Amino acid sequence: MTDNEPDLLNNLLRPARLTSVIDVGANPIDGEPPYRAMLQRRLCTVVGFEPQEEALIELNARKSDLESYYHYVIGNGHKAKLRLCRLPGMTSLLLPDQNALSHFAKFSEWGSVVSEHAVQTRRLDDIGEIRHLDFLKIDVQGSELAVFGGARQKLKQAVVIETEVSFLCLYKDQPTFGDIDAELRKQGFVPHAFTAVKQRMIAPLSDPSNPHAAMNQLLEADIVYVRNFMRPADMTVEQLKHLAMISHHCYRSFDLAANCIHHLIARRSIPDQSIHDYMASIPLPQR
Repeated sequence: MTDNEPDLLNNLLRPARLTSVIDVGANPIDGEPPYRAMLQRRLCTVVGFEPQEEALIELNARKSDLESYYHYVIGNGHKAKLRLCRLPGMTSLLLPDQNALSHFAKFSEWGSVVSEHAVQTRRLDDIGEIRHLDFLKIDVQGSELAVFGGARQKLKQAVVIETEVSFLCLYKDQPTFGDIDAELRKQGFVPHAFTAVKQRMIAPLSDPSNPHAAMNQLLEADIVYVRNFMRPADMTVEQLKHLAMISHHCYRSFDLAANCIHHLIARRSIPDQSIHDYMASIPLPQR
């Protein structure tokens, strides 16, 4: 399918508006964001926040008319310090834990703080530029729990969250995977998929030619949470439509998209034929 062709799923569902993506920590250091295909097909809008000026300039230089980026530091609404690290991807509101970093090759160097800046954080619930929130992507190096806690009202709309979680804490006072999982479950989400699992080799063992070499030790992961699909009555028609769109285009979760279509048909929101049209358009796993 080319970017200019009509989107079959969008034509089946006919959501009332484009899917609304909020990207906290929008600097694309790990490659293209998961919503890139939707953006290219003009199926979503993006409101992004990036505290690092150089990254913000680059985002604004290449953005489309469907994207807006702001120089806001998202958190719990309190004053804080932004710690810029030697490796930009490790910049955080939290202080890197040098004891933890010392157990992995190059991390002490990458996580060394080169400058600190006093900042006023802003809660997502207080940001007027956010009119809708269907899909929250977040990469904030340890401040995830503060962001989720400051977004409880807006997250009532959301159907998908992609966040980084840590199995070992590389920053002081960093929440663990368990802390984040408990908070998101409390807000009505369930785990859906890991999109990346990061492992590293424990020091003193290392591969001088590859500082990213790994054996078994879990470090971090990117995980997708979705609004609890086992409780469809808790979702509106629009939420089911946007969950289907995100599941299909961002994660190839065709089963979850089909589940949403099934419930939309039961509510008489879309024609009965929609599930057959959709099933005929998707690749099913080979046995």
